[in-house]
Amino acid sequence: MIETEKRRASTIQDAKKPDACAFVIFGVTGDLAHRLVIPALYNLAATNLLPEHFCIVGVAREAMSDDELRDSLMKGLRKFATRQVDESIAEQLLACVSCVEADPKEPASFDGLKTKLEALECSTESGGNRLFYLATPPSAFAPIANQLGRVGLLKEDNGSWSRLIVEKPFGTDLKSAKALNNDLLKIANEQQIYRIDHYLGKETVQNILVLRFANGMFEPIWNRNHIDHVQITVDEKLGVGHRGSFYDATGALRDMVPNHLFQLLSLVAMEPPAKFEANAVRSEKAEVLAAIQTQTQDEALHNSVRGQYTGGTIGDVTIEDYLKTENVKPDSTTETYAALKLTIDNWRWAGVPFYLRTGKALGIKRTEVAIKFKRAPFAMFRDTPVEELVENYLVIGVEPTEGIALHFNTKVPGPSIAIDGVEMTFRYKDYFKAEPATGYETLIYDCMIGDNILFQRADSVEAGWKAVQPFLDAWKAAGDSGLAPYKAGSEGPKAADDLLKRDGRRWRVLG
Repeated sequence: MIETEKRRASTIQDAKKPDACAFVIFGVTGDLAHRLVIPALYNLAATNLLPEHFCIVGVAREAMSDDELRDSLMKGLRKFATRQVDESIAEQLLACVSCVEADPKEPASFDGLKTKLEALECSTESGGNRLFYLATPPSAFAPIANQLGRVGLLKEDNGSWSRLIVEKPFGTDLKSAKALNNDLLKIANEQQIYRIDHYLGKETVQNILVLRFANGMFEPIWNRNHIDHVQITVDEKLGVGHRGSFYDATGALRDMVPNHLFQLLSLVAMEPPAKFEANAVRSEKAEVLAAIQTQTQDEALHNSVRGQYTGGTIGDVTIEDYLKTENVKPDSTTETYAALKLTIDNWRWAGVPFYLRTGKALGIKRTEVAIKFKRAPFAMFRDTPVEELVENYLVIGVEPTEGIALHFNTKVPGPSIAIDGVEMTFRYKDYFKAEPATGYETLIYDCMIGDNILFQRADSVEAGWKAVQPFLDAWKAAGDSGLAPYKAGSEGPKAADDLLKRDGRRWRVLG
């Protein structure tokens, strides 16, 4: 364990120091910046992984002094920090914060932003390298990028770089995703655009690649010959809360599947890349998403379940009906739960179903990938009390516990043959004494050093939307027909169980 900690400390110490740069945050007064971006920057500062010459420029739509913004960000850091805040590190980080007023509806304000940014680059010696983080609603992505392009802030001259970080959701359907890609690629090249998904910043998610390709015991059986099916689950205990306006226009499918769940699917199902390098890895991820079978609307209805929660309790918290949520239409047919059955049309996965599910107001918070292996023949045990072997699962836990568990059968001690299922578990927190993180640290660091291995390309985004578009169209046409209610605090609608039951399978039980 001591040697492990020494290796981890050495890994951090040997990490490449990012180039000097200016970190420009649009939407700096919003929740995302306060809750995740600034705490992630603090964690990078605490591990000495920020550039020596560095400044933060907060872009707000209304005038605010530098000190006012610093005070606001400090309050947010103290509230949302994932570790004990060292005041000296926090003060040093926030001392480099400046506030600029700019709004894409007022183009002249971006000329002012350019002037202020160039002055800061001289005074902080940040070298003309710029990282623009769009922590804004998706409707602002293209307008902001257009203005940055107009004033020349996305040009890469004299060895300097400019990069654009775009948050999800990236589009609301296939058409809008293509339009947004086209808009951004008119202004910046693909290597400059970092489509961020914080799930890929989690250690266990990144570890899927290592688990598969660095261990000779797994890759030979990672195929249709040995795997029965795959379950990908992202369950949330929280209801919609105060996000009724956003959520009612989005729903569970758009909010979670083309990004979070498909990122997990692509890592699990991709072919081995020729080398561990951004273009190679991203090409394999895009290829497997493109291989997801495109379903007709009738097939999409048959292979999916959508639900909407009704009132209930989770622990000691009472959750009201979704339809009673503020800013939700009283006759809304927006789904708060989605389950899909997908297939991948390639040699490795032919005949292996991928079951995806995600929902709000469920019994527990959990994100996991469960690989179900085919059952071993047990004819040799027919004359013993053994009637059925326990199912063999490899479970990759992402939240709330990061780790990997293997479920297998073993003999119960005693003179007769009795078999029982056991679990062998590895948990990150037990083996690696890492400080808690937001999930954004690795992603922001990778943006700074120009490594886009964990970020989606345009073709990957569009392939994901192409796969879910039939479900969007089918559900829209169906209206409220087939919208299954489920009680808050439950495991979801019964129809989701039936989706697997008709295939002779079942979901892993919550918890």
